[in-house]
Amino acid sequence: MNNINRRDFIKTFSCGTLGALGLNSLSSISRAFADTPGNKKPNFVIIFADDMGYGDWNRGGHPTIRTPNLNKMADEGVQMTQFYSGNPVCSPSRSALLTGRNCIRTGVIQVFFPPDKVGMSLNEITIADALKPLGYATACIGKWHLGSVYKHRPLRQGFDYYYGILYSNDMVNPDIYRNDENIEHPADQTTLTKRYTEEAIKFIERSKDQPFFVYLPYTFPHVPLYASDKFLDTSLRGLYGDVIEEIDWSVGQINAALNRLGLSENTLVMFTSDNGPWHTKNQNGGSAGLLRGAKGDTWEGGMREPFIARWPGHRPAGYISTGVGSVVDFFPTCVT
Repeated sequence: MNNINRRDFIKTFSCGTLGALGLNSLSSISRAFADTPGNKKPNFVIIFADDMGYGDWNRGGHPTIRTPNLNKMADEGVQMTQFYSGNPVCSPSRSALLTGRNCIRTGVIQVFFPPDKVGMSLNEITIADALKPLGYATACIGKWHLGSVYKHRPLRQGFDYYYGILYSNDMVNPDIYRNDENIEHPADQTTLTKRYTEEAIKFIERSKDQPFFVYLPYTFPHVPLYASDKFLDTSLRGLYGDVIEEIDWSVGQINAALNRLGLSENTLVMFTSDNGPWHTKNQNGGSAGLLRGAKGDTWEGGMREPFIARWPGHRPAGYISTGVGSVVDFFPTCVT
């Protein structure tokens, strides 16, 4: 792409079709775009857990972790039972989600660390890059992990606003950044999920009069595990359960905010995770249910993830799809 004007490419691609999807359930979501109220551009919210396993919620079969808000989201939307991450570890999976390209093509084939001076190539076109010329406000709120040096941070990858930590929370004590400003050193990790939720809702509120894209990649349940006082010691599954139940609360808050603002019927919300559970962490790791493998494996347990899509009035409520999908489908689903 070095010989192509990047912005011209984005505009050309953004006006293209979704024929590359090849996926019934997400393709049918894209076909519904023309039916949005007043033909308004739809909003997109992608909620992305970190190291959450296929079996870490009620509908994945977990007997003790309570996920009423994820359950409700599935009741109001579509649940896919064969949905896959882009890779069994963090950075490559995130590059696949944001670009719609397999990580071997993005060149992100291993995890980035804080001392690294490299990150995902700026020649890659992210969902945020592609949506901005269409009039979208774009935000990344949460764990970035695609390069921590200035030139590889979210504001250079199509996002108007960033709030969160730049890499995994076990890679030295992470700092919180607002855009490019370090605002907290080190981060109080007990309040991260709560603050991500508040930041996402604030961005939605101030962007409600234009189309918006919110990418909300949580820090957890990646270890070390932290939960706020409201959720600490409340789950039968211990600290890991506390963390998942706080994420579940967060999802409920996002959907409730969209309802309150009258935006739900014009907003596609999708929830999944970057890779499977970290089994070597024992009680601090999650469950892949009956699937073989875990984080780092290309077996099902390392890459098959929970997936829910909610778009009231456009998708059949409570539908369970056995079609095969992947995070690489997000790009063509959002970019119409």
